[in-house]
Amino acid sequence: MAYFTPSTKPARPRYDLLAKHEEDEIDRAQREIIREPYVTHNRDAIWVGDRIASVIENPTPLWWYIAVSIAGGVASFTALGILYLITTGVGVWGENNSANWAWDITNFVFWIGIGHAGTMIAAILYLTRQRWASGINRAAEAMTVFAVMCAGIYPGVHVGRVWMAWYLAPIPNGNAIWPNFKSPLLWDVFAVSTYLSVSIMFWYVGLIPDVAAMRDRVKNKILKYFYAVVCLGWRGSARQWTNYEFCYLMLAGVATLLVITTCTVVSSDFSTSVVPGWHGTIFLPYFGVGAIYGGFCMLITLLVPLRELYKLRDIITLRHIDMCCRFVLLMALLISYIYLMEFFIAYYGGSPNERFTFYSDRIFGPYGGTWLCMLIFNSFIPMLFWSKKIRRNPWAAFGIVIFPSIGMWLERFVIIVSSVHRDFLPSSWGMFYPTYVDILTFTGTFGVFFLMYLLFIRFLPMIAIAEIRAVLPEANPHEPPTVMKNGAEPGSHHV
Repeated sequence: MAYFTPSTKPARPRYDLLAKHEEDEIDRAQREIIREPYVTHNRDAIWVGDRIASVIENPTPLWWYIAVSIAGGVASFTALGILYLITTGVGVWGENNSANWAWDITNFVFWIGIGHAGTMIAAILYLTRQRWASGINRAAEAMTVFAVMCAGIYPGVHVGRVWMAWYLAPIPNGNAIWPNFKSPLLWDVFAVSTYLSVSIMFWYVGLIPDVAAMRDRVKNKILKYFYAVVCLGWRGSARQWTNYEFCYLMLAGVATLLVITTCTVVSSDFSTSVVPGWHGTIFLPYFGVGAIYGGFCMLITLLVPLRELYKLRDIITLRHIDMCCRFVLLMALLISYIYLMEFFIAYYGGSPNERFTFYSDRIFGPYGGTWLCMLIFNSFIPMLFWSKKIRRNPWAAFGIVIFPSIGMWLERFVIIVSSVHRDFLPSSWGMFYPTYVDILTFTGTFGVFFLMYLLFIRFLPMIAIAEIRAVLPEANPHEPPTVMKNGAEPGSHHV
């Protein structure tokens, strides 16, 4: 072989350089296509089941008792506020002739929005086969049920005389006078009650396989009997799985339709009126986007602390936090567009009352500071999620979504109060100021919500075990066989 000195060594052929470049590009493209796993650190099905079940099986941590005590104490504010309202009268609230739709309806729409988002997250992502959502859908379903329960507190008590609340139902009274079926307020009763019942069924059906797994694991006889009753005799046969998947799919479809209809009904309460600031066709997408926005913010608020406290980082991964933050960013862009369209429609419509409400009252009126905070919290602060580093930092995401959560409540307050406190007649203008009963009753609903959620994560699986196992590599029949830590191969009875 001829010897070449470094100065006389022939150059590499050009076609070799091109081939090497193409190989590098192919390798880079393949690395980019490969997505993060749904469960990190190569965890197997046994580990997933043990980790999720350990939340229930392990001794109750001290922080849980502290959190339940605080939530229970805060929840008592709502009970005391309602009791005081019933014994004294609706005058204990700050409502008046100028703003007779105020704090109570604001809180009702706020909680209904969070409930809508939970169903949209769980049902729509399931219908679209978004497998990454398997780690968060159970939390979203539970959030729906508890938020709608908190919302249901207000329709019964905002009428003042709660013993007359049965007039909301389609039952004739002693004079054979039926409720007004043309009123959107009566539509709320049908929409919200139907939505709550379907949401409970959707959540309950998804729990059945996991509750059956807990029935076979727990040693406590009382809990074992409780799980045996709840799981409805589940044995995991092929026929049961077929019926379960069909039923869950149908409920997901029905729940998705109910989200749209309930948003339509609640938005119709406002858009069918002639009040400036309410009379607009944009309210349906407005309420839908706002609901998803607030729901994803609440979901991140719930998941980040639980992820750290129960060491579920391999199941609720950074990818889940990242995807939720992306949805928050998308909803922030959409809600900002809707804000701009509201002002454009008020100007383009030519109505002097609409222009006054949007341009003079909301910006420069007495509630202008509330409108400015709403705009900053909902449209500007979430723009930080354009940074991938922030999206993939759980505690940074947790801190950021607190602001849109507050902003979505401020949005409901701006929509309701700033539109009615100054109507067509300046002589009837007035201001609304919430009383301590208003504030304590609303604060207590957060205690009710978190108390129910804490009880849920303590006694029921907070993550869908069966769905997490279904997205593991070992559940894919096309995956190459690998040996588990316990020596079992995928598909064996040990898994």
